[in-house]
Amino acid sequence: METVVKSDVILSVYVISFLIGLPANLVALYAFSVRIHSKPLPTDILLLNLTVSDLLFLIVLPLKMHEAASGMKWNLPHFLCSITSFTFFSTIYTSSLLLMAVSVVRYIGVAFPVTYHQLHKPVYAIVISAVIWLISAAHCSITFITQHHPSLANKNSSVCYEKFTEKQLEVLLPVRLEFFFVLCLIPLIICIYCYLRCILILYSRPRISWMQKQKAIGMALGTLAVFLICVVPYNVSHLLGYFQGKSPEWRYYTLLLSTFNTCIDPIIFYFSSSSFRCTGEKSIFRKRGHAPSERQGTSSG
Repeated sequence: METVVKSDVILSVYVISFLIGLPANLVALYAFSVRIHSKPLPTDILLLNLTVSDLLFLIVLPLKMHEAASGMKWNLPHFLCSITSFTFFSTIYTSSLLLMAVSVVRYIGVAFPVTYHQLHKPVYAIVISAVIWLISAAHCSITFITQHHPSLANKNSSVCYEKFTEKQLEVLLPVRLEFFFVLCLIPLIICIYCYLRCILILYSRPRISWMQKQKAIGMALGTLAVFLICVVPYNVSHLLGYFQGKSPEWRYYTLLLSTFNTCIDPIIFYFSSSSFRCTGEKSIFRKRGHAPSERQGTSSG
């Protein structure tokens, strides 16, 4: 009975996320593509990559729906389990690293406008995005290792990337602990620092209107909320699971929060990009007609 309730809840969340997230991310993909073709900003390129990451997540979501509809049993070919797991988890961590990169770029744009102008070339954002994709893919290759390495593979399992053997856990739990610190905690700390600094700097600048400050600050807090609600809980399961010596059963429910992330991202980050585009650039440079010095940018913060 518990398994039926669990699978029904998971299936409902997957279906809702897919029906809302897919069209929303397609619209966001079009919007960011238009921006990049007209006058690309580093944040637009990073957010475009975030949208692509969400779409990849949504593409494999129907396979997870089939799994939930089958009572959390994997009845599809085993290689699809590996591909689905890899895509499912790598896109989660790609998102967290891209969120970190966006926060750093916005902080530089607000605090060090001269440096931001010098690093404004799209190639830098493209390189950063490529590195982030490589880092998340390299880390999440553990999904292939645990399922296909001769000494670890559990061919008798009827579930996909769940109910691990003792040998699998010996390898998987330390890797998950590293995930928590490197792919979650460090990006979160950087995001918090960058956005708090942005808020302090924006409040100290009289040339920026109150409405623009409120809008940009609201979007900064919204970004942090997405990180805290959709990314952190799942990664906390890695930390607790390491000390408990097992994969927590409630871990799957935290993944549902990450699934909802695909619905929230397009809304927050489309308007967030507009807010910081206006507040971080136009309002800073409009009065003087040129970029202020970095000393002016930092002394007010």
